[in-house]
Amino acid sequence: MPFQEMLDALGNLFGGAGLPGLPSAPGTSALGTSAPGTGLPGFGGSGASGGQGDPARQIAMAAASEGTSEPNVDPVVRMEYEALVRVAELQVADRTGLTVARTGRLEVQPVTRTVWASKSVDAYRPYLSQMARLPTEGLPDDPSLSWMSGLLASMAPMLAAVTTGTMVGRLAQRSLGSYDLPIPRPVDGPDADTLLVVAPNVDAFSADWSLPTEDLRLWICLHEVAHHAVLGVGHVRDAMGDLLARHAGAFRNDPSDLGGLLGDTGLDPDALGDPESAAEALAGLQQALDPDAVLDAVRSPEQEALLPRLEALVAVVVGVVDHVMDEVGSGLIGSYRQVTEALRRRRVTTSDADRFVEKVLGIDLTQAQVDRGSAFVAGVVERAGDEGLARLWAGPESLPTPSEVDAPGLWLARLDLPD
Repeated sequence: MPFQEMLDALGNLFGGAGLPGLPSAPGTSALGTSAPGTGLPGFGGSGASGGQGDPARQIAMAAASEGTSEPNVDPVVRMEYEALVRVAELQVADRTGLTVARTGRLEVQPVTRTVWASKSVDAYRPYLSQMARLPTEGLPDDPSLSWMSGLLASMAPMLAAVTTGTMVGRLAQRSLGSYDLPIPRPVDGPDADTLLVVAPNVDAFSADWSLPTEDLRLWICLHEVAHHAVLGVGHVRDAMGDLLARHAGAFRNDPSDLGGLLGDTGLDPDALGDPESAAEALAGLQQALDPDAVLDAVRSPEQEALLPRLEALVAVVVGVVDHVMDEVGSGLIGSYRQVTEALRRRRVTTSDADRFVEKVLGIDLTQAQVDRGSAFVAGVVERAGDEGLARLWAGPESLPTPSEVDAPGLWLARLDLPD
């Protein structure tokens, strides 16, 4: 059976069965292409989207909107956010001494979930797509599986797009802004100083928790601006980006593990030519590609070695941002304690699906991780005040080691050692 036909069958499986958050209408795949035989956008077939645009972005946008049309953000809401971000920018710059805007002026864009997904794909793609790499050599020495190396090679772009698009779309359904996760955003181009706020998600959270809408919006602006300032420090951004990239690049893609995983499905290429058995055969493949099973198969010792450094840096960034917000927000937002309690509880009580995205990235925002960052910042401020905390911005050597995050006094002592 030609591999293109296999891909079309796989596309129908992923589309027809429904990606997370992508219900399929009768007669169509979840991505909007005509079924059967059309495949996924960008991977051949005769669907309207086939071969055009960025498949990962298309999938992310479809997942974010859950197949429904979203109304544009009210212009009045846009103007309110513009006023609030000016306040947040001035307050964070004054409190931290950091240059908040890299190009001179910070902009905020209240957007829909679909627009957030579209604009966020490029920031997340380098770290998410790597998990979907599949081996094309070294599969189990079984003649009946000899066809699989070609299939895997053909599937690789599709799986990378599905992985990235589905996860970014999932994040869009829940995210409140650009920095729900401390992922550095692009520093070049027209959006280098643009903060995204997912307006419908913010308003829904305000209603669900009975929070004053303007207070919540200002809190979100402070949160976004503080992250933008901290991750705008060159050596902090470089260290975070390097660790995330190295973690993403260290997925093992072990042929024996993944080949065995796929071989266990009993997928017979000849069965794909029979419409009645194709669905059953491919359903076994889809089950084998369960995200947790794939993640377990591709984790590597190199990633385990990187995690302490990545977790330490994430803890410090989150701890510093929370400290800045407490210093600024408590005197600026009337319901600051109530809003903060609701949002910080939300941060550490994510669903399994959202936690899976964090695991892929190597970022695990558990309560213990947040408390670790808070304890480091509190220990530094207690010993050396905010001036001591500002020593984080001196240069790459000023970032604490994992051991120093748990012993801030040792970090300060190291910085005081003569060169």
